[in-house]
Amino acid sequence: MARQRLCILGSTGSVGTNTLDVVSRHRDRFEVFALTAYSQLDALLAQCLQWQPRFAAVHSNEAAASLRARLKEAGSRTEVLSGPRALCDLAAHPDVDAVMGAIVGAAGLAPCMAAARAGKRLLLANKEALVVGGALFMRAVKEGGATLLPIDSEHSAIFQCLPEDRSTWARRIDHIVLTASGGPFRQRDPATLCAVTPEEACAHPNWVMGRKISVDSATMMNKALEVIEARWLFDLAPEQVRVVIHPQSLIHSMVVCRDGSVLAQLGTPDMRMPISYGLAWPERIESGAVPPDFLALSALTFEAPDAARFPGLQLAWDALRAPEGSTTVLNAANEEAVAAFLDRRIAFDAIHRVNATTIERVQPVLGSDATVEDLLALDGQARERARQCIAELPSC
Repeated sequence: MARQRLCILGSTGSVGTNTLDVVSRHRDRFEVFALTAYSQLDALLAQCLQWQPRFAAVHSNEAAASLRARLKEAGSRTEVLSGPRALCDLAAHPDVDAVMGAIVGAAGLAPCMAAARAGKRLLLANKEALVVGGALFMRAVKEGGATLLPIDSEHSAIFQCLPEDRSTWARRIDHIVLTASGGPFRQRDPATLCAVTPEEACAHPNWVMGRKISVDSATMMNKALEVIEARWLFDLAPEQVRVVIHPQSLIHSMVVCRDGSVLAQLGTPDMRMPISYGLAWPERIESGAVPPDFLALSALTFEAPDAARFPGLQLAWDALRAPEGSTTVLNAANEEAVAAFLDRRIAFDAIHRVNATTIERVQPVLGSDATVEDLLALDGQARERARQCIAELPSC
């Protein structure tokens, strides 16, 4: 069997490095064709020297020149490209079989869209592609004949609980339940959240993730974005997507069927499991993750999200019921707010104020023929409004 040739968008992040870890266990099945990164040039250099991909891509000409020189000095033949266009070209490259979309944020929309239009096997870890792209992205998947495989642990769990025949899903599903750990502040007094530091917000109790996603988990905006993503992935009405806090992170999500049965996918909190499932689907291969020891478990608990502690979660359903493009606005505002928090320009609890205010101030007007360019223009408009809102807040 010929090896699958992989393009990993965002190879130096947590999902990208975990993907390479899984691939290292199955070199007979997978070949690393292209790697891309934004700012971690040292890490990308090390990956290129280890995997010898045909291509590597970075964000700027200056970064590309630096990486190119260092690879040449090391005797590597990897060709280095640069800029957003390079990511799209690699994602749609005729020699690529599968694309791991692991770029964080709206920047991942265009290359994931290119992979979808080219009919690739698309492993989607970039939830923003669906949060921003919505119907346009799903239309590209259908028209391009792509195979869309969710990599977020929650959406992978739902996918694993459903049959391969997607046409049967609507007849089976009453609703789905996305589980959330509750992050580091699940039991913290909401009145003290204004004092949270970036270091505290990034210290997730269960998962090892990048800084932006860790902050999103602490505010539960990560779960809000996952609600939006699930609506599109599984073609559900907003009210069919629900959230419950499950601190142990053992049950990754559940499908509640029309007959009242509940199907759940369980596993230790290790991203290599959904990654390996996406890489090998419909088969299963060894991932490196350790199965849970049920005899060592004390209890599995569940609780409703506290609206006072996690006010941003409700914005998911509000945006889904608002005019098309509102989820794009929400995502853009959140990216700007989290960046401002990590730079210590606003307080932790101000992230929600920025998001809610931006949603109020930006009323999208998109026609049925909206393009990626229209969505990115709306994204830019929302970011400008969010930055204005951030400037109006008192500094930390």
